[in-house]
Amino acid sequence: MGMLLQKNLIKSIHLVLGGLTGICLFCLVACKHSSGKKNDAVVQIGRHILTQTELNENLPVFLTPEDSLLSAEHFIRVWINDRLLYDIAQKNIADKNAIDQLVENYRRSLIIYQYQEQLVNEKLSQNLREQELRNYYEENKEIFKLDKPLIKGLFLRIPIEASHIDQARAWCKRPSAASINNLEKYSMQNAANFDYFENKWVDFNELMNTYPNPPEMPKKNTFYEQKDHQYYYFLNVSDCLLPGDNAPFQYAEPVVKEFLFNRKKIEFLQKAENDIYNKALNSGQIIFYNE
Repeated sequence: MGMLLQKNLIKSIHLVLGGLTGICLFCLVACKHSSGKKNDAVVQIGRHILTQTELNENLPVFLTPEDSLLSAEHFIRVWINDRLLYDIAQKNIADKNAIDQLVENYRRSLIIYQYQEQLVNEKLSQNLREQELRNYYEENKEIFKLDKPLIKGLFLRIPIEASHIDQARAWCKRPSAASINNLEKYSMQNAANFDYFENKWVDFNELMNTYPNPPEMPKKNTFYEQKDHQYYYFLNVSDCLLPGDNAPFQYAEPVVKEFLFNRKKIEFLQKAENDIYNKALNSGQIIFYNE
């Protein structure tokens, strides 16, 4: 019996949709040449009306006339399907009270969530002291593991027609304060890409996106050189960390910050909830029976 009802419902919908598609397209064209709220309707199903204004608001902008028509046809068809299915489902769903209860539960949860977020934004600062972050990191260093290699050092990419390439190579191999200063000037004069990151950890894989044949894993105190038809590539790795090594604080800090803030958020909301409960209890708003 259930399968027969389902087949009849689907058949009814298909028959209605087949007849309405041509009408919708006719209305769509006709509405383009009409004006005023009275003629703003594109299609109507029972008490549901799709207006030209609503249709226009849901269509992508900057489309060609052909694409605009196709997009409008698709939106109208989806709109019709949704209304027809909803109306038929309303007439055939037996337990509407259960659905109403689910809707009310979701509405209550959504309102509570929005209020809690508002309360957190108004009352709880997201600023955490760096020392607090570092303390947690040091106490839990073993849980922060790298999933990618990180390096320190310098990287230089220069056109193959650049001048004094041997000198640039020597500066990259033996970096010093004077060498770095020379490389900065050299890169400006020769349209080169120079990056010096001795004091910070850099994602090795990301840096190697421009490298023709990057090594699988970097090695500490190693100089790499490659060349293609356009550039020379010089990479000097002074230090490196590999996947599985403890992540440095620089990389772990965002995760630590998020964890500590979420922990404070939970504690704050629990306290707020307890305060609301105690206030209601003391004021007599809560009444227990059969105690």
